[in-house]
Amino acid sequence: MATVKMMTDREAEGIPAVKTVFDDIRATRKSDFINNFWRALAHDPAQLSRIWTQVKTIMGTPGALDPLTRELIYIAVSTANGCSYCIHSHTAAARAKGMTDAQHRELVSIIGLAGQTNHLVTALQVPVDPEFDVR
Repeated sequence: MATVKMMTDREAEGIPAVKTVFDDIRATRKSDFINNFWRALAHDPAQLSRIWTQVKTIMGTPGALDPLTRELIYIAVSTANGCSYCIHSHTAAARAKGMTDAQHRELVSIIGLAGQTNHLVTALQVPVDPEFDVR
């Protein structure tokens, strides 16, 4: 259960800063859907605006990584952080950007392997090889 009430569209209409962000989310994503993450953040309009701007900039602006790769990274980090909500929402976004079942299976295998080897290196306190340092 959420620790805050999800803001409804009717409530958002009464708060200009929230309405502006919700309208921008809809326009940017070309969808009427506002997910619960944004509805929860709407109770702090400044934070809502700040986080939406970051998401739009980092995930939505063309860059060196293609949109699907960005979503795959988001899934991996969300898995490492144990964020079920983000795993679900970014898996859906990755599928919308063309992720296949085979890609998802491979991603999950890599996440599992990385988690295992990360824990082993941490438990064993393996020193970093000097060859890996930037020179």
